[in-house]
Amino acid sequence: MPLSRRALLTTTGATALFAALPTNARAHARPTAPRTAIRQIPLQGAVNVRDLGGYRTYDGGRVRQGLAYRGDHLGKLTAADITTLAGLGLGTCVDLRIPLEVGYDGADRLPAGVVPVARPVTDNGLFGRLMAAIGSRDPVRQEEMLGRGRAAAFMSDVYRTFVTEPANRAAFAENLRDLGDPARGPLLFHCTSGKDRTGWTGYLLLTLLGVPTATARADYLASNTFRAAYDAQVREGLRQGGFMQNPDLIVPLQEVRPEYLDTALDQVRASYGSLLRYCSVGLGLEFREVLALRERLVLGA
Repeated sequence: MPLSRRALLTTTGATALFAALPTNARAHARPTAPRTAIRQIPLQGAVNVRDLGGYRTYDGGRVRQGLAYRGDHLGKLTAADITTLAGLGLGTCVDLRIPLEVGYDGADRLPAGVVPVARPVTDNGLFGRLMAAIGSRDPVRQEEMLGRGRAAAFMSDVYRTFVTEPANRAAFAENLRDLGDPARGPLLFHCTSGKDRTGWTGYLLLTLLGVPTATARADYLASNTFRAAYDAQVREGLRQGGFMQNPDLIVPLQEVRPEYLDTALDQVRASYGSLLRYCSVGLGLEFREVLALRERLVLGA
């Protein structure tokens, strides 16, 4: 049911807002393309940076553009890329990568004045596992580590930790609080590929803002479109470099898939009963903090 601004300012409104969140992990429509085109930020050194603004909400509002951005790692940005980011007026950049990833890809390259925030969310050993498999150059070991559905199963395990690990929940909660804080300025959050930890954060944010679930899912799945060409180049480089005879083994690690998101949502239901309780109990978000998100990021609600 559409929520008016007046309703949001009441206790009943608080209940209604949280009630708008899916209570059943499977209670969502089939993913469809977002009605609003996803606004990619064209960069040479990153392929999955985009503005989360522009989406319509259930109550007729629209997510403001130019305030919340999601992305992949920023360690390879060119001088031109940094100029492009400077034009966004970013105030804060939240890096969700663990130190191992930062050491491999490099620290973020940011415009002057942007406040960097290191807020690592564990990848459950994903990055180390991938590097070990590739570095072995052993097709038998790679098959044993990644083949026969093992890579996809490992990705599902990663998504469960978004719900089960207290440190991860604390990090996601702080991301959402920062997004609702005007003092932070426009904020960009990212991980290495900008698809899993970043994708879960984006899904939570859009859902809390009242964006239809199918649209939030489509935004999550759009990483496959933006990363497809780059990821294919990575696989071909591994083949030509003699690192992998069958680089398609890493496709489940490169992609986002509906079943990965559903694994997290199923764990939400198992641990908390609903996304409402995950946000309010698991993340510790108070209604005033959710209201701050909507007041700042939704136009015309």
